[in-house]
Amino acid sequence: MKVGVLALQGAFIEHEKMLKSLGAETVEIRQLPDIDGIDALVLPGGESTTVGKLLKDLKLLEPLKQKIEDGLPVFGTCAGEILLAEKIDGKASDHLATMPIDVKRNAYGRQLGSFNTTAEFNGIGKVPMCFIRAPYITSVGDGVEVLAEVDGKIVAARYKNQLAISFHPEISGDTSIHKFFLEHV
Repeated sequence: MKVGVLALQGAFIEHEKMLKSLGAETVEIRQLPDIDGIDALVLPGGESTTVGKLLKDLKLLEPLKQKIEDGLPVFGTCAGEILLAEKIDGKASDHLATMPIDVKRNAYGRQLGSFNTTAEFNGIGKVPMCFIRAPYITSVGDGVEVLAEVDGKIVAARYKNQLAISFHPEISGDTSIHKFFLEHV
């Protein structure tokens, strides 16, 4: 299985290491030809506005959106969740906008509001969660399955071929969420 990891900015190397430890082949997505032949896609954390602009500038936005809409499995963490959301802070998203969720950007505040916790993740059990300037999901549309909540806030959801989470599993050392994603590819 060949997993493309968007490598424009953010924590892409950590995702690659986790995926490789689970036996997946990875390819860094930096330009349009890189998306040929991928079986799944990871959108890592980083700065969603910057990554969204780079996706447009590099002519990757529409081809990736089409692949996702055509069924390409995608896993978005933190900024990746924001890129997938149809709405951001109640307004229409100009990113990929393939998942019927509304996210609140920087919902837990600035860097000093970052925290670690452990919570139940549907289909896995308790998992460590690292939140860094993280969003959370304020509402979900039809067909979206909520997978995890922390303090009553939705922090993980699945919709068809899309998995979106607010935290950073790639830095926890726990491979269970990456394994969960690969099992659903």
